[in-house]
Amino acid sequence: MQIQLADFVKAKPEYDELAGILRACVHCGFCNATCPTYQVLGNELDGPRGRIYLMKQALEGQAVSRLTQQHLDLCLSCRACETTCPSGVRYGRLLDISRPMIDAVVGRSLPERIVRGLITTIFPYRQRFAALMAAARLVKPALPPALKQKIPPKQAVIPWPKARHTRKMLLLSGCVQNILAPEIDAASARVLDKLGVSLIPVPGSGCCGALNYHLADPRRALALARHNIDACRPLLEQGAEAIVMTASGCGVMAKDYGTLLQADPHYAEPAARFSVLVKDLGEVLIAEDLSVFKADHRKIAFQSPCTLQHGQRLSGVVETVLKTIGYRLVAVPDEHLCCGSAGVYALLQPVLANRLRDNKLQALETHQPDIIATANIGCLSHLRSTGNQKIVHWIELLH
Repeated sequence: MQIQLADFVKAKPEYDELAGILRACVHCGFCNATCPTYQVLGNELDGPRGRIYLMKQALEGQAVSRLTQQHLDLCLSCRACETTCPSGVRYGRLLDISRPMIDAVVGRSLPERIVRGLITTIFPYRQRFAALMAAARLVKPALPPALKQKIPPKQAVIPWPKARHTRKMLLLSGCVQNILAPEIDAASARVLDKLGVSLIPVPGSGCCGALNYHLADPRRALALARHNIDACRPLLEQGAEAIVMTASGCGVMAKDYGTLLQADPHYAEPAARFSVLVKDLGEVLIAEDLSVFKADHRKIAFQSPCTLQHGQRLSGVVETVLKTIGYRLVAVPDEHLCCGSAGVYALLQPVLANRLRDNKLQALETHQPDIIATANIGCLSHLRSTGNQKIVHWIELLH
């Protein structure tokens, strides 16, 4: 693709990266075949190829409008297009760099600024999010049924095994998962304890920054990334062998710290070292002897989150772990398509998100599984919002 980026882009540290991504696109359109929004809406501008043209126009200094912004807002950032692309176009990176530039030109309406501001100042912070959920549970009886389903009951605090092993791995405390489903991290700690590994929560760690980053707030996102790097550093120096991510959405963000902070003179090297040590929970378990675990008779349908199969390129890893233990996995049609959660996409684009969710649930139920398993808190919450309670995080199946 021939490009002539504007002077305001040339002044940015990402200039060479942006130019390389745009030049890699050969307009083949293979990406549209696996794009969830293009499949539903059928509009070229709601597929990756059309959105790349829109971003190219903006980065070349051509006029952009609210319509341009809307087409980009409808993107799930699922990165299915990257898995399909024969030219290796890093579409997700292009979108994340372009969005703040376009927002700066087009702006946001007051209601949008309020909603996005509330999300980015509450969700990434555990205490604030816990307070929000406590308030939501108080008024839950008075809410419409559609909203009631989105508010899970409060979960009991689940004890962790004591840190007693020589082998130690770290766990970032995160944000919403810790409040919505604390049983996931507790189950992960118990599973690793059986394998001779102590899972250590990192004191002072927090949100990975993905939510802010994908809502065109890179400044705060990178501040959260630096905070996590600093929080982990002492424990890594003491010999912790990995940073385990139990939510695939957080995992893909943490693995990208090295790229996101590559221009930071103080954090470029620490971020690169940090990212190398980040492992999805499935990556950790597939390398261990799993004979201590036994499967039961239930059939499992695994919903592979986009952040796992497209973002981290770990298709089949969790499935292999479950099969090794002895679970029967059933086929899921169109398993590459997004469930519609996509961080807070389900809050900002509820109509399309719910349509994608319903399509995903229909696919998952095709072979009548006993349990539906996933690997990301966002997918788990979104799929459960229909009232379907047979959806669990896959680590809860190991016992």
